[in-house]
Amino acid sequence: MAGSESNVVVNGTQVSFLEANCEEIPEFLGERYGKIAKRLDLSYNQLRSLEALKAFTSLEELIVDNNLLGNDLQLPRLQHLHTLTLNKNLITDIEILLDHLSEMTPSLEYLSLLGNEACPNELVSQDKDEDDYQRYRYFVLHKLPNLKFLDARKVTRKEFEEAKTRGAFMKVVKPKDDKESLGRKGASPEMPYTPLPSGSRDPKNHKGVFAKCQYIYYGKHSEGNRFIRDDQL
Repeated sequence: MAGSESNVVVNGTQVSFLEANCEEIPEFLGERYGKIAKRLDLSYNQLRSLEALKAFTSLEELIVDNNLLGNDLQLPRLQHLHTLTLNKNLITDIEILLDHLSEMTPSLEYLSLLGNEACPNELVSQDKDEDDYQRYRYFVLHKLPNLKFLDARKVTRKEFEEAKTRGAFMKVVKPKDDKESLGRKGASPEMPYTPLPSGSRDPKNHKGVFAKCQYIYYGKHSEGNRFIRDDQL
C-alpha cells in the first residue's frame, strides 16, 4: 500500500493525509490519530474504500475530494460528523448515497458533491442547466432535511419548503453510460478527471472550491475545502 507517515500533517485535532496514492486508509492512521482527529482531510489519493474510518470515533469534518469513491461507498456510523465533502469522485447514483448518509451521518449539515456525475450541473455536463441543478438540490434536501449548506450555497427557507412538498419527485436521472464516465476518470491515474478550475487541482495548495459556476469560494487557507459559516463572516 502506498503512503507513509511522511504524508501526514497534524495540527491539533486536524489531520491531513494528502497525495499518498492510497486506495484504502492505512491502518496506522487510525491507530495513531483515530481518537484525536476531529477534522480529517484525505484528498488527492486514489481511495476506493473508507472502511478504516471506523477508527475515527470523534470525527466532525471529513474531506475526501479527488479520489475514486463510487456508488459502493460505505461509511461507518459517524455520529458527530457535520461536514462532508466528496467533490470530484466517481459517484453517479445520488439516491444510494443519500440513503446511506441519512443512516450513517445523522448530524450532517454541510455537504458538497461537486464534480460527480450525481451532481448535475455544467461542471460535469454541458447539457445540464440551472433547473437541473435546482431539482437536484430539492431531492437532496428531501433526503437530508437537516442540511444547512449544499455545495456552494446556503440552504434557503424557500428551498427547504419546496423540498418538503416536491422533493420526493425531483430524483435526478442516473447517467445512461456509467462505464464511459468511469473510463474517462480512470484513464489517467496520475491526473484524475476534474471539471473544476485548475486552481483547485494543486494538492500542495488545497484551497476550497465550493461552487456551481458563478458560486465560487476560494478559501484563504490551504487547509482543504471548507464551508463559510455565519460565525466566520
